[in-house]
Amino acid sequence: MSEEPAVRELRLVVTAPDYDEALRFYRDVLGLPERGAFSSPDGRVTILEAGRATLELTDPGHAAFIDDVEVGRRVAGHIRVALQVDDATAATARLSAAGAEVLAEPTRTPWNSLNSRLNAPGALQLTLFEELGDRAP
Repeated sequence: MSEEPAVRELRLVVTAPDYDEALRFYRDVLGLPERGAFSSPDGRVTILEAGRATLELTDPGHAAFIDDVEVGRRVAGHIRVALQVDDATAATARLSAAGAEVLAEPTRTPWNSLNSRLNAPGALQLTLFEELGDRAP
């Protein structure tokens, strides 16, 4: 019998200066379903579902390696959001058309995924990754 985990959910909270643009981008373009929306006299918050959450910790050397594989140079800050998608090429094109800056088009990685890198609303750097499984390079 396993114990229940102490943490039930990972929630990344992003303060976006252009809230409406960020909401449109992540909910309407990327397609993250809305779980809830709340307001106060001073502002708004929307909680979007993003599938299963994990916390990926890396040291600076490996972070540089990942950037080199995905982009060709060191570009990420200390936080980068990675989202698994079914089709990295189509998702990259869709997000680019919606205003994201593409830093690197989808690239096959040594860990056999197809990854792209974008600067997105809310000052987030995104990796979109498509797991290729057994598909040969």
